[in-house]
Amino acid sequence: MRLERLTHNKIKIFLTFDDLMDRGLTKDDLWKDTFKVQQLFRDMIEEASEELGFEVNGSIAVEVYSLPAQGMVVIVTSEDQHFDVDEEFADDYIEMQVTLDESEDIFYEFQTFEDVIQLAHRLYTIGCADGTLYSYNGRFYLYVSEEPPIATDDFIAILAEFGSSATITIHRVAEYGKKLMNDRAVEQLVRYFPTR
Repeated sequence: MRLERLTHNKIKIFLTFDDLMDRGLTKDDLWKDTFKVQQLFRDMIEEASEELGFEVNGSIAVEVYSLPAQGMVVIVTSEDQHFDVDEEFADDYIEMQVTLDESEDIFYEFQTFEDVIQLAHRLYTIGCADGTLYSYNGRFYLYVSEEPPIATDDFIAILAEFGSSATITIHRVAEYGKKLMNDRAVEQLVRYFPTR
C-alpha cells in the first residue's frame, strides 16, 4: 500500500492486487459491502493517520478506481475541515460515501517530459508507436488506445518504470489539459527526440 497526501483533506492510496490478496480480498470484493472491505478502509485510514497525519473527524468520501493489471487507486476526502495531527485515530464510526469506478484505459502520468521521452524509446523497441500525449497541471499524460504489442501486464510494467497510473480520467485531461501530440505520440517522440 502506497500513501500520498494530495491536499490538506485528501489522500491517495494505491493498493496492488497483492495487497488485496494479503487481506483475503479480490478486486470483485471491493464492490460489496462486507466486513473485510470495511476493515480494509479502516486500516487504510489508520495507516494514513499514522504516516501522513490525516485525521478524520466526520464523514469521508471514498473514490475507488480499478486500474488494468495493477491494482486500485483509492482517493479519500475528509468532508470535515477540522484536522488535528496530535489526535489519536478513533475507532468511532466513520461515515463513508463510496464511489467505485473501473477503467480499462491505459492512461499514465509522468513527472517530467524526460520520463516520457525515455518511455517512448523503450515502447518503440517493442513495437508500440501509438499514444496521445497531454499536459495538465504541470504533469504529462500518455493515453494508449491501441492494443499493446505485448501482454498487457508486461506493457503496464514498462509504463510503471517511468510513471504511475493516472488517477484522473482521460476525459478530464482531454477537456482541461493541452494535447501535445495526437496519434502515434510514441513514434513522434522517438523521431523528434532521438537518443544520443
